[in-house]
Amino acid sequence: MLLQLIPFLTASILLTLSPGPDNIYVLVQSISNGKKAGIVTTLGLVSGILIHTSLVAFGVSAVIKASPVLFTLIKVFGALYLFYLAYKVFKSDSTIAIKGVPEKSSGSLFRQGFIMNVLNPKVTIFFLAFFPGFLWEPEGNTILQFYLLGFLFMIQALLIFGAVALLAGKISEYLMQHRRSGDFLKWIQVVVFIGIGILILL
Repeated sequence: MLLQLIPFLTASILLTLSPGPDNIYVLVQSISNGKKAGIVTTLGLVSGILIHTSLVAFGVSAVIKASPVLFTLIKVFGALYLFYLAYKVFKSDSTIAIKGVPEKSSGSLFRQGFIMNVLNPKVTIFFLAFFPGFLWEPEGNTILQFYLLGFLFMIQALLIFGAVALLAGKISEYLMQHRRSGDFLKWIQVVVFIGIGILILL
């Protein structure tokens, strides 16, 4: 069992550390809204992993991968959500943009992170391709094994994204003291949301 979990954790950490939609999103939210917003967003993103794990555990991911139409719909819906976020930032005042997209409640930030993670088809396909290779007892209770792998993935993602949120939160103090940085941050967020949306479509 340990012989399977150690390389799984190593690969998971490397994946989480690599630049991608989720950690970029945590970084942007933390810089613009503060470390608390980044941490709440992190919790939302990490919670979404439960959905992907369940899809893999019960075989639904296999259906998604086998259906180009369904896969395309998920990608388009996810991209449209990101484009919507970019539009919201674009319409906001630059002074508000210093603290990010118009200030949201913790529930809204959590939900936003959760939806972004769930609607990212790359995560589903990655889990489908990645998790089965680390089952330590293929003839045993595979559903339980999949959920254990998912839980470990969640823990390491929570720690890494949380660290990103805390470090980025310190930068927000500088941004608040330099009001002209608001315009720059606003357009960075617009570009990031649109860019991630395009990447998902491609």
